[in-house]
Amino acid sequence: MLFVVFVSIPLLLFILSHKSNVSHPNLPPGKMGFPIIGESLEFLSAGRKGYPEKFIYDRIAKYSSQVFKTCILGQPTTVVCGAAGNKFLFSNENKLVTSWWPDSVNKIFPSSTQTSSKEESKKMRKLLPNLLKPESLQRYVGMMDTIAQRHLEDCWEGKQQVTVLPLAKMYTFWIACKVFLSIDDPEHVAKLAHPFNDLASGIISIPIDLPGTSFNRGIRASKWIRKELVSIIQQRKVDLAGNRALRAHDMLSHMLLTTDEDGQYMKETDIADKIMGLLIGGHDTASAVITFIVKYLAELPHIYQEVLKEQMEIVKWKRPRELLNWNDIQKMKYSWNVACEVLRLAPPLQGAFREAIKDFNFAGFHIPKGWKLYWSASSTHRNPECFLDPEKFDPTRFVGAGPAPYTFVPFGGGPRMCPGKEYARMEILVFMHNLVKRFSWEKLIPDEKIIVDPIPIPAKQLPIHLFHHQKNI
Repeated sequence: MLFVVFVSIPLLLFILSHKSNVSHPNLPPGKMGFPIIGESLEFLSAGRKGYPEKFIYDRIAKYSSQVFKTCILGQPTTVVCGAAGNKFLFSNENKLVTSWWPDSVNKIFPSSTQTSSKEESKKMRKLLPNLLKPESLQRYVGMMDTIAQRHLEDCWEGKQQVTVLPLAKMYTFWIACKVFLSIDDPEHVAKLAHPFNDLASGIISIPIDLPGTSFNRGIRASKWIRKELVSIIQQRKVDLAGNRALRAHDMLSHMLLTTDEDGQYMKETDIADKIMGLLIGGHDTASAVITFIVKYLAELPHIYQEVLKEQMEIVKWKRPRELLNWNDIQKMKYSWNVACEVLRLAPPLQGAFREAIKDFNFAGFHIPKGWKLYWSASSTHRNPECFLDPEKFDPTRFVGAGPAPYTFVPFGGGPRMCPGKEYARMEILVFMHNLVKRFSWEKLIPDEKIIVDPIPIPAKQLPIHLFHHQKNI
């Protein structure tokens, strides 16, 4: 019954408002799919079946073209594949194309300034570089190490079996709360964490606001989280006024103390929306990467042994209970190559949309103004022309110069490359260090299916059997 509702009148009303004339000359090859629905269901279904690249590669083969047209989420869309396509889109940001999000994003993150999510994102990206650049992040290494140790002691130690994904989310969300809000009380973190799963699922969904839909759950979660964050913001303002909080110590204080070009401070609801976006970006994707690292290390004992060897070499030179530091992170070269290979095979960012801001031609095809463009990480990550034997897990691909430009794009590229790349690298490596020096493990479901909704995750969230090292270091 839900499926019938899913593809009926609400979807019709939504998509009719986005109809575009597709009778342009020299469009890329392809089909727009069913009336109204387009090929949205095939696009989403491929991911939920665990093969998001199938939607892309089936059409590349069918049309003998790295560029093809379709209709996704009610929008006429050109899918641009390959390194050349990535280079074109990343190099023409704000020249020929601009970022675009489905309507669900604006509805889940309504801005009290009445600007679009695109404009708010631009403002946010201006705030982030100074706070997320390596020299600023160095001071967080010890804090991340402390949280990783506490997390493993509380949730992993003494257990024979654990389920990895929810625990990875717990760890990354805890760190995000500490970095952005200076909250590290586990109970407070847990209270905030529960609604975020619904929020994340609702962001990239067909915006049908009916009970039982991902979009509806996302909106309800967004309202609850926003209310909680406004309460935290109000308390922080009181603490700052009374000198009970360090000025500009975290992202929240920085936002409260920063003015715009007109000397105006941000509104509480705007800050809440921005913090909400940071908390999602700061934990949801990294937790998926950590989960897949655990998966591949279980499947590939020789890779695990090399990671363990590297991490124990770092331990050897540490004093008892001495925390990790920035220099230790820089020594984890092989471990990061392993993480990069995970990012190649299971990128949390499957791709992203752009919007044509003017008519232009690419690869001999006409792209009309207003059309959406979609780039896909799998179009290069699993392409034998870009990576030899692409299904093989091989961290040595990243030794030396590494992959060719525009082929390895888990963080996007160009002006919109993820500003949190270094932050993610740190929290992933800190977790790997603390995990492998304590445990080895085996998967409890050898052939566990992978689904993508909207990021790749093991269908059963990766239950594993833990083996404690004889000597806990």
